[in-house]
Amino acid sequence: MIDNLAFVHPEAKVGNNVSIGPWSYIGPGVEIGDDCIIHSHVVIKGPTVIGKGNRIFQFASVGEDCQDKKYAGEPTRLIIGDNNVIRENVTIHRGTIQDNSETRIGSNNLFMAYVHIAHDCVVGNNVIMANNASIAGHVHVGDWVILGGMTGVHQFVHIGAHAFTAGASLILQDVPPFVMASGQPAIPRGLNSEGMKRRGFSKEAQLAVRRAYKTLYRSNLTVEEATAALAEEIASVPEVKLLMDFVNGSARGIIR
Repeated sequence: MIDNLAFVHPEAKVGNNVSIGPWSYIGPGVEIGDDCIIHSHVVIKGPTVIGKGNRIFQFASVGEDCQDKKYAGEPTRLIIGDNNVIRENVTIHRGTIQDNSETRIGSNNLFMAYVHIAHDCVVGNNVIMANNASIAGHVHVGDWVILGGMTGVHQFVHIGAHAFTAGASLILQDVPPFVMASGQPAIPRGLNSEGMKRRGFSKEAQLAVRRAYKTLYRSNLTVEEATAALAEEIASVPEVKLLMDFVNGSARGIIR
């Protein structure tokens, strides 16, 4: 299932039932898991490990050297999980030794056309990045996040699980879990209530997170005061604990 016009380096490892289209390049140090589909004109460089059931569309560049000027050719890696869809012209770069020498992507993600994932990023599971969304170096994106088209995320920013950004948002600070953000720079616009409903969160959890959001953003309290006010719910509601643990652990500060 490897086209005669594809180049697969002898040191690359290709799993079972893998399709590789014409004019694709699979370099040394690349490992591709079972049941992957690599369309035509795809470039994959190593060291890169790709899991099972991934689909990579034409003109994607996966595992290339990063664009950080400090990078001097050190051996770094890209790790990709299972069942991801990587659409046309997506670029995903390996890590740098200034971080963990690794860019890591989870499973079941959809990266639409022209998405860019820079060096040392950590992307969770079930993430959707719409067309032209770009995340700079060292960005962390939690599970079930949706980044609207043309969203730009500043380096070192963290985006919490189940967060949502509107199209063309500029993210300069951390976005807490469950929060919707938009603007340039982005500010909080409420909760991703529809996302919570679709993913089966209980009504009690949704109400608790809504109360926590109001305490955090609409009560003129500092983060420390909001944490104290929510102490009981933090202890009893896992979703509120997730939200406030993220807020209290933010290094860049959260969007306000």
